[in-house]
Amino acid sequence: MTRPATCSDTEWQARCDLAALYRMIAHFRMTDLIDTHLTLRVPGPEHHFLINRYGVLFDHMRASDLVLIDQHGQAVDPACAHIPVNAAGFVIHSAIHMARPDLACVIHTHTAAGIAVSAQEHGLLPISQHALKFYGKLAYHTYEGIALSLDERQRLIADLGPHRAMILRNHGLLVGGGTVAEAFHEIHFLERACQAQVQALAGGGKLVYPSADVCAHTAAQFDSDGVERIIDMAWAAALTLIEGQRASYCS
Repeated sequence: MTRPATCSDTEWQARCDLAALYRMIAHFRMTDLIDTHLTLRVPGPEHHFLINRYGVLFDHMRASDLVLIDQHGQAVDPACAHIPVNAAGFVIHSAIHMARPDLACVIHTHTAAGIAVSAQEHGLLPISQHALKFYGKLAYHTYEGIALSLDERQRLIADLGPHRAMILRNHGLLVGGGTVAEAFHEIHFLERACQAQVQALAGGGKLVYPSADVCAHTAAQFDSDGVERIIDMAWAAALTLIEGQRASYCS
């Protein structure tokens, strides 16, 4: 694969950013072979977004492996029409991109901890600082089978509401952000919160819960002034973990 002939500099930068995110998700072991998806809307009035070429492992993803598609799932560049795109990935991600212009980047994962919490009736418990980031700001979507029906998009949108994170029951995790950095921050905290919960419940001991006031206060702190700067710093720091792969993922 090579850089598409019709690719603008803006689109190429978006491709490099998203390819880096794929590598980062692989680095933190949040992958499921060739399944799950990360998407990024390319700036412009057309609302086109990039999705992975189905069949490529996340730790091998390159900018040129990404496919620019429209909201009907069709490749924008006719020369890329033969490249496979996962149908379920299109249904889930197109739903969010259609309804939430504030969420330019969307991440969906199938981690062991995320699936485990998605199957627990009580959902995510407010038992860790990581979980409190999502206190009162986490949606849930009932499992309907593999997401192949376009009809499910409206229910996904309705369930997500104004939130940036959602647990897909019996399935996994879904988050979005205005930038790649913001989306990565959301999935990192939600994944760590799920990991902590699974381990806390494993021992069978009685759990300690912060008061409702403390939970609300902590959730508000995560949205306070200066958080965006911290998110950008965290992403820049995380990129150093895959710095040696830059030439590869930006190809």
